[in-house]
Amino acid sequence: MNEKPNVKVACVQAAPVYFDLEKTVEKGIRLIAEAARNGARFVAFPEVWIPGYPLFAWLNAPIGSLPHMPAYRDNALVGGGEHDLALRRAAREHGIYVCMGYAERSGGSLYMGQMIVSPEGEPLVARRKLKPTLAERSVFGEGDGTHLKVVETEIGRLGALNCWEHLQPLLKYAMYAQNEQIHTAGWPCLALYREQSYALGRDATWAVSQTYALEGQCYVLASTMNATPEVVAALCDSPEKKAWLAPGGGASMIFGPDGAPLCTPIPHDQEGLLYAEVDFDAIGVAKTAADPAGHYARPDVARLLLNTAPALRVVPMDGCGSGECGCPRDHEEGEESRCGSAAAESERT
Repeated sequence: MNEKPNVKVACVQAAPVYFDLEKTVEKGIRLIAEAARNGARFVAFPEVWIPGYPLFAWLNAPIGSLPHMPAYRDNALVGGGEHDLALRRAAREHGIYVCMGYAERSGGSLYMGQMIVSPEGEPLVARRKLKPTLAERSVFGEGDGTHLKVVETEIGRLGALNCWEHLQPLLKYAMYAQNEQIHTAGWPCLALYREQSYALGRDATWAVSQTYALEGQCYVLASTMNATPEVVAALCDSPEKKAWLAPGGGASMIFGPDGAPLCTPIPHDQEGLLYAEVDFDAIGVAKTAADPAGHYARPDVARLLLNTAPALRVVPMDGCGSGECGCPRDHEEGEESRCGSAAAESERT
Protein backbone atom coordinates (compact mmCIF):
# COMPACT_ATOMS: atom_id res chain seq x y z
CA MET A 1 0.00 0.00 0.00
CA ASN A 2 1.39 3.42 -0.95
CA GLU A 3 1.76 5.95 1.87
CA LYS A 4 0.15 8.74 -0.20
CA PRO A 5 -3.66 8.80 -0.47
CA ASN A 6 -5.26 8.99 -3.87
CA VAL A 7 -5.57 12.52 -5.29
CA LYS A 8 -8.24 14.00 -7.57
CA VAL A 9 -6.83 16.13 -10.39
CA ALA A 10 -8.41 18.39 -13.01
CA CYS A 11 -7.43 19.21 -16.59
CA VAL A 12 -8.68 22.32 -18.41
CA GLN A 13 -10.14 22.48 -21.90
CA ALA A 14 -11.12 26.10 -22.43
CA ALA A 15 -10.44 29.11 -24.59
CA PRO A 16 -8.75 32.14 -23.08
CA VAL A 17 -10.19 35.57 -23.71
CA TYR A 18 -7.73 35.88 -26.56
CA PHE A 19 -5.06 38.55 -26.16
CA ASP A 20 -6.76 40.05 -23.07
CA LEU A 21 -4.64 39.53 -19.95
CA GLU A 22 -7.15 40.89 -17.46
CA LYS A 23 -10.15 38.90 -18.66
CA THR A 24 -8.14 35.70 -19.19
CA VAL A 25 -6.81 35.82 -15.63
CA GLU A 26 -10.36 36.38 -14.36
CA LYS A 27 -11.54 33.34 -16.33
CA GLY A 28 -8.60 31.32 -15.05
CA ILE A 29 -9.52 32.16 -11.46
CA ARG A 30 -13.09 30.97 -12.11
CA LEU A 31 -11.78 27.66 -13.46
CA ILE A 32 -9.46 27.26 -10.47
CA ALA A 33 -12.44 27.81 -8.16
CA GLU A 34 -14.56 25.30 -10.09
CA ALA A 35 -11.87 22.62 -9.93
CA ALA A 36 -11.47 23.11 -6.19
CA ARG A 37 -15.25 23.03 -5.59
CA ASN A 38 -15.34 19.66 -7.32
CA GLY A 39 -12.69 18.24 -5.03
CA ALA A 40 -9.58 18.53 -7.20
CA ARG A 41 -6.24 19.11 -5.46
CA PHE A 42 -4.46 20.04 -8.69
CA VAL A 43 -5.54 21.74 -11.93
CA ALA A 44 -3.58 21.97 -15.19
CA PHE A 45 -3.90 24.69 -17.86
CA PRO A 46 -2.80 24.73 -21.54
CA GLU A 47 0.35 26.14 -23.13
CA VAL A 48 0.50 29.98 -23.03
CA TRP A 49 -3.17 30.06 -22.05
CA ILE A 50 -2.53 33.59 -20.86
CA PRO A 51 -3.19 35.63 -23.02
CA GLY A 52 -3.74 32.91 -25.63
CA TYR A 53 -1.56 31.04 -28.07
CA PRO A 54 -0.15 33.32 -30.83
CA LEU A 55 -2.00 31.69 -33.73
CA PHE A 56 -1.11 34.67 -35.91
CA ALA A 57 2.51 33.49 -36.04
CA TRP A 58 1.42 30.42 -38.04
CA LEU A 59 -0.78 32.38 -40.45
CA ASN A 60 1.72 35.01 -41.62
CA ALA A 61 5.31 35.51 -42.64
CA PRO A 62 7.23 37.00 -39.67
CA ILE A 63 6.79 40.54 -40.96
CA GLY A 64 3.07 39.95 -41.29
CA SER A 65 2.88 39.04 -37.58
CA LEU A 66 4.50 42.25 -36.39
CA PRO A 67 1.25 44.27 -36.27
CA HIS A 68 -0.09 41.76 -33.73
CA MET A 69 2.94 41.95 -31.44
CA PRO A 70 2.37 45.22 -29.52
CA ALA A 71 -0.99 44.05 -28.14
CA TYR A 72 0.35 40.54 -27.52
CA ARG A 73 3.36 41.87 -25.60
CA ASP A 74 1.20 44.25 -23.58
CA ASN A 75 -1.01 41.35 -22.49
CA ALA A 76 1.78 38.95 -21.52
CA LEU A 77 2.19 38.08 -17.84
CA VAL A 78 4.96 39.73 -15.81
CA GLY A 79 6.41 37.67 -12.97
CA GLY A 80 5.57 39.29 -9.64
CA GLY A 81 3.05 41.62 -11.28
CA GLU A 82 -0.56 42.13 -10.25
CA HIS A 83 -1.99 39.38 -12.47
CA ASP A 84 0.63 36.87 -11.37
CA LEU A 85 -0.19 37.69 -7.75
CA ALA A 86 -3.93 37.37 -8.44
CA LEU A 87 -3.43 33.81 -9.68
CA ARG A 88 -1.36 32.95 -6.62
CA ARG A 89 -4.06 34.38 -4.35
CA ALA A 90 -6.65 32.20 -6.11
CA ALA A 91 -4.57 29.07 -5.48
CA ARG A 92 -4.27 30.03 -1.82
CA GLU A 93 -7.93 30.98 -1.43
CA HIS A 94 -9.12 27.68 -2.89
CA GLY A 95 -6.38 25.48 -1.41
CA ILE A 96 -5.32 23.93 -4.73
CA TYR A 97 -2.14 23.33 -6.70
CA VAL A 98 -2.23 25.11 -10.08
CA CYS A 99 -0.08 24.67 -13.19
CA MET A 100 -0.63 27.72 -15.40
CA GLY A 101 0.68 28.26 -18.93
CA TYR A 102 1.38 31.84 -19.95
CA ALA A 103 3.34 34.15 -22.20
CA GLU A 104 5.94 35.69 -19.89
CA ARG A 105 7.29 39.19 -20.50
CA SER A 106 10.74 39.69 -19.03
CA GLY A 107 12.80 42.71 -20.03
CA GLY A 108 12.42 43.12 -23.76
CA SER A 109 11.59 39.48 -24.55
CA LEU A 110 8.73 37.02 -24.32
CA TYR A 111 8.99 33.41 -23.15
CA MET A 112 6.64 30.43 -23.06
CA GLY A 113 6.16 30.09 -19.32
CA GLN A 114 4.67 27.45 -17.03
CA MET A 115 4.23 28.00 -13.29
CA ILE A 116 3.27 25.49 -10.62
CA VAL A 117 1.76 27.27 -7.61
CA SER A 118 1.17 25.69 -4.19
CA PRO A 119 -2.05 25.95 -2.13
CA GLU A 120 -0.16 28.51 -0.06
CA GLY A 121 0.18 30.69 -3.16
CA GLU A 122 3.91 30.08 -3.53
CA PRO A 123 5.49 29.45 -6.97
CA LEU A 124 7.16 26.03 -6.75
CA VAL A 125 8.25 25.92 -10.39
CA ALA A 126 8.55 28.82 -12.84
CA ARG A 127 9.90 27.48 -16.10
CA ARG A 128 10.25 28.39 -19.76
CA LYS A 129 9.92 26.19 -22.83
CA LEU A 130 13.47 25.27 -23.78
CA LYS A 131 13.03 25.52 -27.55
CA PRO A 132 9.97 27.20 -29.08
CA THR A 133 8.74 25.35 -32.13
CA LEU A 134 9.07 26.68 -35.69
CA ALA A 135 6.86 29.81 -35.98
CA GLU A 136 6.93 30.25 -32.19
CA ARG A 137 10.60 31.30 -32.48
CA SER A 138 9.49 34.53 -34.17
CA VAL A 139 7.68 35.43 -30.91
CA PHE A 140 9.46 33.77 -27.98
CA GLY A 141 12.93 33.24 -26.54
CA GLU A 142 14.35 30.02 -25.04
CA GLY A 143 14.59 28.52 -21.58
CA ASP A 144 17.60 26.71 -20.08
CA GLY A 145 18.52 23.63 -18.05
CA THR A 146 17.15 25.11 -14.83
CA HIS A 147 13.68 24.75 -16.34
CA LEU A 148 13.65 20.94 -16.29
CA LYS A 149 12.44 20.57 -12.73
CA VAL A 150 10.23 18.20 -10.77
CA VAL A 151 9.12 19.31 -7.30
CA GLU A 152 8.11 17.19 -4.30
CA THR A 153 4.72 18.10 -2.77
CA GLU A 154 2.21 16.54 -0.41
CA ILE A 155 0.19 15.32 -3.41
CA GLY A 156 3.14 13.84 -5.30
CA ARG A 157 6.05 14.87 -7.48
CA LEU A 158 4.88 17.51 -9.99
CA GLY A 159 6.42 18.59 -13.28
CA ALA A 160 5.49 20.21 -16.59
CA LEU A 161 6.55 20.54 -20.21
CA ASN A 162 5.02 22.38 -23.15
CA CYS A 163 3.79 20.97 -26.45
CA TRP A 164 6.57 19.52 -28.61
CA GLU A 165 9.00 19.38 -25.73
CA HIS A 166 7.28 16.00 -25.46
CA LEU A 167 8.96 15.04 -28.75
CA GLN A 168 12.45 15.62 -27.34
CA PRO A 169 13.67 12.32 -25.82
CA LEU A 170 16.47 13.88 -23.79
CA LEU A 171 14.21 16.47 -22.16
CA LYS A 172 11.72 13.76 -21.29
CA TYR A 173 14.42 11.59 -19.75
CA ALA A 174 15.61 14.48 -17.59
CA MET A 175 12.07 14.61 -16.16
CA TYR A 176 11.65 10.85 -15.80
CA ALA A 177 14.93 10.70 -13.87
CA GLN A 178 13.39 12.95 -11.20
CA ASN A 179 10.66 10.38 -10.50
CA GLU A 180 7.82 12.58 -11.74
CA GLN A 181 4.34 11.37 -10.74
CA ILE A 182 1.87 14.03 -11.97
CA HIS A 183 2.84 15.71 -15.22
CA THR A 184 1.22 18.68 -16.96
CA ALA A 185 1.48 18.49 -20.74
CA GLY A 186 0.59 21.99 -21.92
CA TRP A 187 -0.74 22.12 -25.49
CA PRO A 188 -2.27 24.95 -27.57
CA CYS A 189 -5.50 24.59 -29.52
CA LEU A 190 -5.25 21.87 -32.16
CA ALA A 191 -7.12 23.89 -34.75
CA LEU A 192 -4.22 24.81 -37.03
CA TYR A 193 -3.59 23.01 -40.33
CA ARG A 194 -6.18 20.28 -39.74
CA GLU A 195 -6.19 19.30 -43.38
CA GLN A 196 -2.46 19.89 -43.89
CA SER A 197 -0.69 18.29 -40.91
CA TYR A 198 -1.49 15.07 -39.07
CA ALA A 199 1.30 15.87 -36.60
CA LEU A 200 -0.58 18.91 -35.27
CA GLY A 201 -3.87 17.08 -34.76
CA ARG A 202 -5.57 15.34 -31.88
CA ASP A 203 -4.50 11.76 -32.59
CA ALA A 204 -0.80 12.56 -32.79
CA THR A 205 -0.99 14.80 -29.73
CA TRP A 206 -2.74 12.12 -27.70
CA ALA A 207 -0.17 9.56 -28.83
CA VAL A 208 2.70 11.78 -27.64
CA SER A 209 1.05 12.49 -24.27
CA GLN A 210 0.12 8.82 -23.84
CA THR A 211 3.69 7.77 -24.60
CA TYR A 212 4.98 10.16 -21.94
CA ALA A 213 2.68 8.53 -19.38
CA LEU A 214 3.74 5.05 -20.44
CA GLU A 215 7.47 5.81 -20.59
CA GLY A 216 7.56 7.78 -17.36
CA GLN A 217 4.99 5.69 -15.45
CA CYS A 218 3.21 8.87 -14.40
CA TYR A 219 -0.16 10.55 -14.76
CA VAL A 220 -0.28 13.03 -17.65
CA LEU A 221 -2.76 15.90 -17.76
CA ALA A 222 -2.78 16.96 -21.42
CA SER A 223 -4.49 20.36 -21.40
CA THR A 224 -5.60 22.20 -24.55
CA MET A 225 -7.49 25.36 -25.47
CA ASN A 226 -10.14 26.12 -28.09
CA ALA A 227 -9.92 28.58 -30.96
CA THR A 228 -13.06 30.72 -30.72
CA PRO A 229 -15.02 31.77 -33.83
CA GLU A 230 -14.19 35.37 -32.90
CA VAL A 231 -10.41 34.88 -32.92
CA VAL A 232 -10.61 32.90 -36.15
CA ALA A 233 -12.58 35.72 -37.80
CA ALA A 234 -10.13 38.33 -36.50
CA LEU A 235 -7.00 36.52 -37.70
CA CYS A 236 -8.18 34.92 -40.95
CA ASP A 237 -8.50 37.73 -43.48
CA SER A 238 -8.12 35.57 -46.59
CA PRO A 239 -9.54 32.27 -47.92
CA GLU A 240 -6.10 30.71 -47.54
CA LYS A 241 -5.91 31.52 -43.84
CA LYS A 242 -9.45 30.27 -43.30
CA ALA A 243 -8.29 26.94 -44.70
CA TRP A 244 -5.45 26.86 -42.15
CA LEU A 245 -7.39 27.71 -38.98
CA ALA A 246 -10.87 26.63 -37.91
CA PRO A 247 -12.82 27.10 -34.67
CA GLY A 248 -12.49 24.46 -31.98
CA GLY A 249 -9.38 22.34 -31.56
CA GLY A 250 -9.87 21.32 -27.93
CA ALA A 251 -8.49 17.85 -27.19
CA SER A 252 -7.73 17.59 -23.48
CA MET A 253 -7.23 14.17 -21.85
CA ILE A 254 -5.76 12.57 -18.73
CA PHE A 255 -3.63 9.43 -19.12
CA GLY A 256 -2.69 6.92 -16.44
CA PRO A 257 0.77 5.45 -15.78
CA ASP A 258 -0.05 2.46 -17.99
CA GLY A 259 -0.95 4.83 -20.84
CA ALA A 260 -4.70 4.35 -20.49
CA PRO A 261 -7.00 7.33 -21.17
CA LEU A 262 -9.00 8.00 -18.01
CA CYS A 263 -11.77 10.37 -19.16
CA THR A 264 -14.50 10.81 -21.71
CA PRO A 265 -13.25 13.59 -23.98
CA ILE A 266 -15.03 16.92 -24.24
CA PRO A 267 -16.15 17.83 -27.81
CA HIS A 268 -13.44 19.85 -29.54
CA ASP A 269 -15.53 23.03 -29.74
CA GLN A 270 -16.74 22.94 -26.13
CA GLU A 271 -15.19 23.86 -22.79
CA GLY A 272 -14.98 22.08 -19.49
CA LEU A 273 -12.83 20.33 -16.90
CA LEU A 274 -11.76 16.70 -16.99
CA TYR A 275 -11.22 14.85 -13.71
CA ALA A 276 -9.32 11.71 -12.72
CA GLU A 277 -7.98 10.09 -9.58
CA VAL A 278 -4.24 9.61 -9.14
CA ASP A 279 -3.57 6.18 -7.62
CA PHE A 280 0.04 6.00 -6.42
CA ASP A 281 -0.15 2.21 -6.18
CA ALA A 282 -0.77 2.16 -9.94
CA ILE A 283 2.44 4.16 -10.41
CA GLY A 284 4.28 1.62 -8.26
CA VAL A 285 2.98 -1.27 -10.34
CA ALA A 286 4.04 0.46 -13.57
CA LYS A 287 7.50 1.23 -12.14
CA THR A 288 7.91 -2.44 -11.24
CA ALA A 289 7.64 -3.29 -14.92
CA ALA A 290 9.81 -0.55 -16.38
CA ASP A 291 11.52 2.34 -14.57
CA PRO A 292 13.57 4.10 -17.29
CA ALA A 293 15.84 5.95 -14.87
CA GLY A 294 16.04 3.10 -12.34
CA HIS A 295 16.15 -0.66 -12.71
CA TYR A 296 15.31 -0.52 -16.44
CA ALA A 297 18.24 1.78 -17.26
CA ARG A 298 21.70 0.84 -18.52
CA PRO A 299 23.93 3.75 -17.39
CA ASP A 300 27.02 1.75 -18.34
CA VAL A 301 25.82 1.96 -21.96
CA ALA A 302 23.96 5.28 -22.25
CA ARG A 303 23.63 8.29 -19.95
CA LEU A 304 22.23 11.81 -20.25
CA LEU A 305 24.55 14.81 -19.92
CA LEU A 306 22.45 17.66 -18.49
CA ASN A 307 23.58 21.26 -17.97
CA THR A 308 21.49 22.65 -15.09
CA ALA A 309 23.34 25.98 -14.87
CA PRO A 310 21.32 29.10 -15.73
CA ALA A 311 22.08 30.58 -19.16
CA LEU A 312 23.16 33.98 -17.87
CA ARG A 313 23.61 36.71 -20.48
CA VAL A 314 26.21 38.61 -18.43
CA VAL A 315 28.77 36.88 -16.18
CA PRO A 316 31.33 38.64 -13.96
CA MET A 317 34.86 37.80 -15.09
CA ASP A 318 35.79 36.33 -11.72
CA GLY A 319 32.74 34.04 -11.86
CA CYS A 320 33.70 32.30 -15.09
CA GLY A 321 34.79 28.74 -14.50
CA SER A 322 33.04 28.55 -11.14
CA GLY A 323 29.93 27.05 -12.67
CA GLU A 324 27.97 30.29 -12.35
CA CYS A 325 28.30 30.93 -16.06
CA GLY A 326 27.38 27.46 -17.26
CA CYS A 327 30.88 26.73 -18.60
CA PRO A 328 32.16 23.14 -18.35
CA ARG A 329 33.74 22.26 -15.03
CA ASP A 330 35.39 19.02 -16.09
CA HIS A 331 38.96 20.24 -15.48
CA GLU A 332 41.11 18.66 -12.81
CA GLU A 333 41.55 20.38 -9.47
CA GLY A 334 44.18 23.09 -9.78
CA GLU A 335 43.68 23.46 -13.53
CA GLU A 336 41.91 26.33 -15.22
CA SER A 337 38.44 25.97 -16.66
CA ARG A 338 38.26 25.46 -20.42
CA CYS A 339 36.08 28.58 -20.66
CA GLY A 340 39.13 30.78 -21.31
CA SER A 341 37.97 33.72 -19.24
CA ALA A 342 39.58 37.09 -19.66
CA ALA A 343 40.35 37.07 -15.94
CA ALA A 344 42.42 33.91 -16.28
CA GLU A 345 44.23 35.37 -19.28
CA SER A 346 45.06 38.56 -17.41
CA GLU A 347 46.53 36.56 -14.55
CA ARG A 348 48.83 34.70 -16.94
CA THR A 349 50.13 37.92 -18.37
